Amino acid sequence: MPYSYDAELAPAASAYPRIDFADVRNARQVFAAMRGQPPLFAPPDTVRIEKRSVPGPPGDPDIEVCIVTPRDLAAPVPALYWIHGGGFVLGDVDADLEAPTHVAAALGVIAVSVEYRLAPEHPFPAPAEDCYTGLKWLAGNASQLGIDPARVAIGGVSAGGGLAAAVALMARDRGGPALCFQVLDIPDLDDRLATPSMNAYTDTPVWNRPNAVLSWQAYLGPEHAGDTSPYAAPARATDLSGLPPAYVVTCEFDPLRDEGIEYAQRLMQAGVSTELHHYPGTFHGSCAAAMGTAISRRMIDDRTAALARAFASDRPASP
Repeated sequence: MPYSYDAELAPAASAYPRIDFADVRNARQVFAAMRGQPPLFAPPDTVRIEKRSVPGPPGDPDIEVCIVTPRDLAAPVPALYWIHGGGFVLGDVDADLEAPTHVAAALGVIAVSVEYRLAPEHPFPAPAEDCYTGLKWLAGNASQLGIDPARVAIGGVSAGGGLAAAVALMARDRGGPALCFQVLDIPDLDDRLATPSMNAYTDTPVWNRPNAVLSWQAYLGPEHAGDTSPYAAPARATDLSGLPPAYVVTCEFDPLRDEGIEYAQRLMQAGVSTELHHYPGTFHGSCAAAMGTAISRRMIDDRTAALARAFASDRPASP
């Protein structure tokens, strides 16, 4: 069906290649080919990028983290712990390095991204536990990294936004690490797939209902039965109190729109300070697909400004 996209976004919406999650191997190849198209991301000279292998969850393989550090660092500084998107089955740190690098360079903070295992080869809880373990590593090495442990924010986009919400729940329930803020950017939160936007948007670019169905099947795994853990689908959590302040982003023509709005409302109702930004005329991932457009620049600037405010706040971190 036709959609009233922002005029600058319309060409990107029509040109975006179809990625079909029914064939995960092919989907990964298409995604990798897209990454190879110019313009390629080049990090600014003002930051240093380092990758390290760190211990994974008990009994599981090591995980890789990518650390973006300003060269003129005046430690200790805040940190953003970032989780990439990809519907739980695609993507890696390098494909989503621009967002955390921008924050590190613009705000003079450290950004750490985690390379978590992907479904369907590694269904839940492996990806969530990898992400939580990476956060614990950051907190345990804050002094060495030059990080202020009282000013650590978590964030992610799409499935990474869902994983960020899940890790925030895990940190609250497991007694840490402390988080001062959570950025849930077009987050993937609800395996029930029952919202009006999820039912309406079956053919939208980047993300649509058919891929959402396949994504959750891959993430929850063939053995899944019964209730879904809130650490897999944070919308399932019955108690959202005690979580860090939140910044939630939703896009108009996105199947995930309504679950993001509902989660933001539930955070507010639970007493969590929450800022919700909804962008008309946008589609899922349009910010990354058409980064040079006015609305995409505004989305990036708004997110960066929210993090700047969070890092400047004297509110104690949660939990």
